Amino acid sequence: MYLGIDLGTSGVKAILVDSEERVVAQATGPLTVQRPHPLWSEQDPEAWWAATNQAVASVRRAQPDAIRGVRAIGLSGQMHGATLLDRANRVLRPAILWNDGRSGAECAELERRVPTSRAITGNAAMPGFTAPKLLWVAQHEPEIFRAVAKVLLPKDYLRLRMTGEYASDMSDSAGTLWLDVARRAWSDELLAATGLQSGHMPRLFEGTEPTGLLSPDIASAWGMEGKIVVAGGGGDNAAGAIGVGVVAPGTAFLSLGSSGVLFVSNAAFSPNPNRGVHAFCHALPGRWHQMSVILSASSCLSWVTRLTGAADEATLLQELEQAPPETDGLVFLPYLSGERTPHNDPHAKGVFFGLTHSTQRAALARAVLEGVAFAFADGQAVLEEAGAKLNSIQVIGGGSRSLLWGRILASVLGRPLLYPAGADMGPAFGAARLARLSVTGEPPEALCTPPRTEHVVEPDARLAEQLQPKLTLFRRLYTNLREAFRC
Repeated sequence: MYLGIDLGTSGVKAILVDSEERVVAQATGPLTVQRPHPLWSEQDPEAWWAATNQAVASVRRAQPDAIRGVRAIGLSGQMHGATLLDRANRVLRPAILWNDGRSGAECAELERRVPTSRAITGNAAMPGFTAPKLLWVAQHEPEIFRAVAKVLLPKDYLRLRMTGEYASDMSDSAGTLWLDVARRAWSDELLAATGLQSGHMPRLFEGTEPTGLLSPDIASAWGMEGKIVVAGGGGDNAAGAIGVGVVAPGTAFLSLGSSGVLFVSNAAFSPNPNRGVHAFCHALPGRWHQMSVILSASSCLSWVTRLTGAADEATLLQELEQAPPETDGLVFLPYLSGERTPHNDPHAKGVFFGLTHSTQRAALARAVLEGVAFAFADGQAVLEEAGAKLNSIQVIGGGSRSLLWGRILASVLGRPLLYPAGADMGPAFGAARLARLSVTGEPPEALCTPPRTEHVVEPDARLAEQLQPKLTLFRRLYTNLREAFRC
């Protein structure tokens, strides 16, 4: 048995997988996000630990015998979060999350201090990354900064609670702006630019390597027996790629989670930082990947569901399926949390353009689905500029349950989309695979195969033609509003 734990933004998911890769049990402990000021996004690390215990306890209740046989645990999690600890491992302040936009000025300052930062990290400095957050803390909360003894990513805080070890994996650490991504090692130059040293960082491991053992007390509380290895694991997207077999060069997935990701596996480090492409280490040794990231994807659907008073997302989508496929020219910019690829603009805002007295709820919802698809089209364009060769695209995440959204996405991207079985298991399943690799030593390619494809959504040429003028307007709207967003 292998346990995968994924620390997401809205919850912690635990999934128990047997040696035949069957999911034996799964459960989620919910989380909430605090936004005390504009652009801020924070969570209490203690809430992560409570949600983890809740999820594992639910799995134990469902499968008390199976959980005793767990050999290894893999961790996955939301990337970029700054978890600040003192010398006694006390949390100094709420963790600053991936979608926090407060450190825009610090991004510019970091690149001023290290002009070669993009060459080292493969990425432009963006407020979502970890390093600018520490510059912000140093500037605005100096007493907290002086007390910092360790900086951990969210899932690595769980690891510390589980094992007592300060450790991280390459894929998650690549999103800090402190990693020399080509060398897969901490950059002393970038650490120094943020007032830190390598001693503030956890030790680095590949995602398939053991990082420590689950403490006996935690093992007992979770109903497990024996020595249980905790694997390096991966950032949520890299772990998600492991789960759906996106490991060979050119294979790709599109994730419709709270945020949206277009992920391509690479055999080599292939950056395009000036256009907002992320170039990170993969969770497997000797591999890298590229990503375009939009900060709001299925969260936009949740937002419009609340806004319009629909019962839930599924009900709204069902209503949309039955409505005429017209939005009367309505266009939506999905920048509810700012945007990364390709704009790197924390000030960008969500916009409905083209509202009239006759605009109905269904038109608003359809415009949201289209707007997210347009944002993915921007991301695909800059990935291709960086040399990405997309051979196939699998769709994962909660939004993958909507085939209407799939038809819109396939038509806008001009590519067939593959929908795998178990697409909503996501990074937790990949984390369980990494756990297995940490103790079996089997070839990753033999284990990390794609799941069965349940269906394929082909582009609709007529729909693509109808949406092309909207895509052009979508792009023009952002250009015209960019300066106004800063007012």
